[in-house]
Amino acid sequence: MFSKNRLKERLLAGQPAYGCWVGGGSPTTAEILGHIGFDFLLADHEHGIGETREILETLRAIETTPTPAMVRVPWNDHVFLKRVLDAGVQSVMIPSVETAEAARAAVAACLYPPQGIRGYAAGVVRASTFGLEPDYIHKANQQMLIALQVESHVAVANIAEIAATPGADIIFIGVNDLAGSIGRLEQTDHADVQELVRRAETAIRAAGKILGTVPHAGASARDLFARGHRVVAGPHDVALLRDAARAVLDDHRKATGAAQDLARAY
Repeated sequence: MFSKNRLKERLLAGQPAYGCWVGGGSPTTAEILGHIGFDFLLADHEHGIGETREILETLRAIETTPTPAMVRVPWNDHVFLKRVLDAGVQSVMIPSVETAEAARAAVAACLYPPQGIRGYAAGVVRASTFGLEPDYIHKANQQMLIALQVESHVAVANIAEIAATPGADIIFIGVNDLAGSIGRLEQTDHADVQELVRRAETAIRAAGKILGTVPHAGASARDLFARGHRVVAGPHDVALLRDAARAVLDDHRKATGAAQDLARAY
């Protein structure tokens, strides 16, 4: 349903945004996290579970909370982008953008003509409140927040041109895949990886775009905000559940183990 993009407003006001990934496929989990107080929830449909219908269900759950949503789509595909935008997504992340041409295509897919090529069904789609929002096509372009992910050494080689793309609001460094692209997967603190990260950061700042990434080895969320990142996507719903469950079970085992040891002593 149409509304002002509160995440975009926050970022344009110069404020940082710390978010949580939602990738486990549960609208209920998304709704719970939406009430916690994160600056945004990033619903992951590149690696996460679900198709367009599940994205819509997740959006509806998040919209009952104070937290704005961003959706990461599976690929730089104008057909898929058209469908999720019609469903009401206003903040979108597009993975694996490696060239200026790909960046321009991603932005064009998100905007109505003449700025882009987004297909028209504004009279009936959920994004326009089913045709009830006046002047929706112009408002949609104004409210759209577009994040492009750069996550390879090829993308870093083209980073100045990618970051200069009109309409690209956020350039988001996918540091783990970036490491993998030079044979250093899961070695995000390696000097070669960090050199590429710093090169990307410098070019993104020079282009005047909003800088974003994820916490990783050698860089906490606090470190990243101090380095000028404005969008940091931190914890993941699956990891939060996993770690909380493991901690409870470990505590139980320690407590019951201690009790059994004490019983055996007598």
